[in-house]
Amino acid sequence: MINKVILVGNVGADPEVRTLESGVKVARINLATTERMRNRETQELVEHTEWHRITLWRNLADVVDRFVKKGSQLYIEGSIRTREWTDQTGAKRYSTEIMANELKLLGRRSEGGQQGGYQPAQQPQQPQYQPQQQPAYQPYQQPAAQPVAPMEAPLDDPDDLPF
Repeated sequence: MINKVILVGNVGADPEVRTLESGVKVARINLATTERMRNRETQELVEHTEWHRITLWRNLADVVDRFVKKGSQLYIEGSIRTREWTDQTGAKRYSTEIMANELKLLGRRSEGGQQGGYQPAQQPQQPQYQPQQQPAYQPYQQPAAQPVAPMEAPLDDPDDLPF
């Protein structure tokens, strides 16, 4: 079974980051994704914004703490989790969130921060593109002429093709 979510959106508020007693860092952000659709009847462009609660742990939380702020554009991959809890009145409540396992910073560089792609430390980095060395310029040389077999005699009837 598959539980995978891919989101590209903008952060709605500065991240909530805390460090647990064990030293593990956790961050929570609210990410807005917006769909734009054309209303067939009125031909108006209609927008629908969906808000997603994202939880990031350890290295990803550290990156969020250092580089993400309100308005940052992010690419998130993760899975959906629903938590059940009891509120102060004793009523059961549910919360659905995305547990991120990949984060990429998108958009322009911010002042003092380095936005641009981020590859989590626990995943192996993909090799950088290395252009192939081009051989030194060599002038074009005409290939040696190949001997040509003599043509067969023309057909008497042009409709009688040999294939």
